[in-house]
Amino acid sequence: MPREGTGPDFIEALARGLEVITAFRPGREVMTLAEVATAANLARPTARRILLTLEELGYVRADGRGYSLTPRVLDLGVAYVRSKGLWDVARPHLERLVARTNESCSIAQLDGSDIVYVARVAVPKIVGLTVQIGTRFPALPTSLGKVQLAALPPDELEAVLAEPTRSGLVARWQPERAERDAELREVRARGWALTDEQLALGIRSVAAPLRDGSGRVIAGVNVNCHAAETPVERLLDHHLPLLLQAAGDISADFARLDDVPHVTVPAVS
Repeated sequence: MPREGTGPDFIEALARGLEVITAFRPGREVMTLAEVATAANLARPTARRILLTLEELGYVRADGRGYSLTPRVLDLGVAYVRSKGLWDVARPHLERLVARTNESCSIAQLDGSDIVYVARVAVPKIVGLTVQIGTRFPALPTSLGKVQLAALPPDELEAVLAEPTRSGLVARWQPERAERDAELREVRARGWALTDEQLALGIRSVAAPLRDGSGRVIAGVNVNCHAAETPVERLLDHHLPLLLQAAGDISADFARLDDVPHVTVPAVS
């Protein structure tokens, strides 16, 4: 996140506050004042004032061990999801897909070189990585990321992948550019993506793109399974056709939602 803006309207204090919030990541859920200041590259007095402000607003709590985020931070992300209407549109389709596959299904969107999960219906199974709303992973080694990266123009793709991941995770698959481009060409040609333990051991998934009314890819939806339980053949022969149907239905509903005029009527007192 840039510390200095490009114009006179840039609010540096707001940028610093957001830097403090995003400093809390997996592995550092609780931090001391000094740790927050270091992670956000701020002077300790500045970090202290920001933390006290966030605590008063309910986004941070302090205890004997240090500072941690509160669930209220989720409101910031949920507001985005609700504003897009994506969850309302996708929920029945995700629930139906989970019922037919008995596997967890998720929707994620690109954020720089990462994906961020914005909707999920989970099946209680033991997997190697915990996923919840707001979880981020490097995009390239995930099926959800591949279907979105494959839709980008070449220049934009390079710019996106040049951004460092903020997931805190090092993926198993680190391809050279030629291998990466060949993979994304294949995804682009067939319209779906497979990841077989490229992100982490035991994680296998297949994903399809979600589109708006103009045909632009706005997200990805996947079926995720444990590699030891679900062979690739099962994933592709049984789950993939159901996934493609669900992706088409979600995209169609989302396009219809965009076409519906929205009118706000004042309340009658």
